[in-house]
Parts: sequence; structure tokens; C-alpha cells
Amino acid sequence: MKKRILHGTVVLSLIGTGTTVHAQSSGSVTLYGLLDTGISYISNEGGHSNIKFDDGILVPNLLGLRGTEDLGGGLHAIFNLVDQFIVGNGSIIPWQGLFGRNAYVGIASDRFGTLTFGNQYDFMVDSLLGKGNDPADNFGLYGFRTGPFSKIAIPNDPPFAGSFDWDRMAGGHPVNSSVKYQSVDFAGFSFGALYGFGGVPGSFSSGNSISAGINYDRGPFGIGAAYTEIKYFTAGQPQVGIRNWGVGAHYRFDKLTLTALVTTVRNTFNGGAIIEGQFGVAYQFAPEWITSAGYMYMKGNQFLDNNHAHQLGASFDYVLSKRTIVYAETVYQRTNSGAQALISGVLDPSGASSGPNQLIARIGLKTSF
Repeated sequence: MKKRILHGTVVLSLIGTGTTVHAQSSGSVTLYGLLDTGISYISNEGGHSNIKFDDGILVPNLLGLRGTEDLGGGLHAIFNLVDQFIVGNGSIIPWQGLFGRNAYVGIASDRFGTLTFGNQYDFMVDSLLGKGNDPADNFGLYGFRTGPFSKIAIPNDPPFAGSFDWDRMAGGHPVNSSVKYQSVDFAGFSFGALYGFGGVPGSFSSGNSISAGINYDRGPFGIGAAYTEIKYFTAGQPQVGIRNWGVGAHYRFDKLTLTALVTTVRNTFNGGAIIEGQFGVAYQFAPEWITSAGYMYMKGNQFLDNNHAHQLGASFDYVLSKRTIVYAETVYQRTNSGAQALISGVLDPSGASSGPNQLIARIGLKTSF
């Protein structure tokens, strides 16, 4: 199962493939990346079916530079610069900018852990997705959490998709100007914390961010928990706080992997809140064939009109090599009557369904370098 389960970790650190240049024996710089393209059918997009070229779905399209230098005594200077782009037209993701996915530098100690500074993921990503505790990892962007909850109004999201990545685990919302600590492994236990500076004169707590996570991973079993609060500050406007917490776990048998997750979000300004629970299963029939299935239930509070959604997903992967996978997947969402289904990743202005049902079927190709 490792080839499939590693997808989330690959998105975060892209360990394995890559072109490494050794400037000296004490250090190296690695160029690496991910590419995903394919054709998607959407049953209802603003009242009409659609067939389109879509990319960055199973994994985001990333181009990165990662470096390390041995400082002696178990210390290493490290950096990571990651750009996300659109394969279809070659452009950078509009709302991120160059190296908007990750841009940090730091010190790693073999004994004491890692301290980094810059634009980096919080622990909703690191402790849950990155540790293999998110069933959505089997389906990529279409499998993450969205739904009929736009009224929650996550700042910086499109107004027609105000609940996109509401639990932050798709990795599209790294924390700017942050300091982050990640411990080493202590008999399976690890933990970390992050603080993002708001930079507001005279108000240290305005616009700041905090996050923390804890994990236990030993053998086939892993469990993690995380909390994040991001405060969005604009001069002359009320501050908006977005709070998330989540707990996830996995267990890997010989060919079978089971995964379960619960996450929540609350907008402290308008009171909107969502909770979701999901589970997933992945089975490796043969070294080159892997299939996955999952179910998710999402529920909004009264501010979100008590909207809810059921979501089902299934995928089939054919592993061509350790770098390249051909896959087919389908995701279906059904909401309560009067709500509009919206599957994650359908970010066009007319992306929401005109009714309570939306289905996506996709054939794609993922490769890494």
C-alpha cells in the first residue's frame, strides 16, 4: 500500500525522486516536481454538464527547490521553495504568486527537531494529511471538503466557493511570516507548533496565526490531532478568525489500509460552523493495481441553514512505475433539498450544481521528477 498512501506525504515533501546537485560534499540542492493532467466530466455545473481538461487534481502541479547543508554536530541548514502552477496554460496559480505554496529556511537537528521560518503549512496539513490520516488523499482535490456552505465565507476564497478547503487540508492556505517547530520522533510520538506574525502595529495579536499538532506512528498504526486558528485582519474592518481542529487515524494491513478522519471549522465573526466525518479504504490487488473507496458526511450549523452533504468516492490506479500512475476516479455529492452541491476543486464561477446532486468522473495521469 505504500505507493498509494505516500501521495499525501509526497505533496508535502516530495521525497524520493528529484534531480540532486551536490555543490560540495557537505550539502545539496534538489530540483523536484509533480504533474497531474486529465479529462473530467461534471454532471451539473451551473445547470449544465461539462467535459473539460483539468489538472492538479490527484496531486497539485508543483515545481520546487530543496536544499540542505551539513553544519556538523547533527545540525543541518535547510530551505524549500515550492511553486504551484497550471499545466493547461503554464501560468502560476493566480492567488499564490511565485513560491506561494512553500518558501522557508531553517535549522534541523538530529536530536532536537526542526525550526523553520517563512511561508509554510500548518499542522492540519502536517499531522493529518501528511501522516496518512486523511481518506481524501485517495482522490486528490475532488475528495477534499467543500459543499453547500459558501455562507461561512472563508477570507480570500472566491465568493462563489467561500468554503473551499475549509479545513485547510488541501494545502492551499500556507501560513505567511511564520515560525514553526517540529520535534523528532520519541518512540513513535512527535509534536509541533507554529506561530504566524500578524504584523499589525500596536496590536501583536491582530492578524496572527497559531497551530499545533501531535502524532503517534508505530508500525501499521498511526493517529494524529491538530488545531489551527488563523486571524484575517484588514484595516477598518472587523477581524475574522477561522478555527479548525481535527483527529485522524490509519491502520495498514498487508494489502488493505483503513483511514478515518473528523475535522471542524468555525468562523468566529459570523458564527458559521461545519463538522465532517469520513472513512476510507484502499486495497492493493497486485503491485500495479490499487483501488480505493470512501464516504464523507458534512453538516453545517444554523447559520449555514443546517445544510448537509453526503459524498462518495471511488478510484482505480494503475502504477506504471514508481514515478508515474494512470488513474480513473469518480466522486458524487448529494445535499439536502434546497442546497446546491459543490465538489472540491470545481472552482469556476458557475461551478456549483443547480441542485442537490453533482458527480465528477475523471481519467488522469500523474508523474513526478
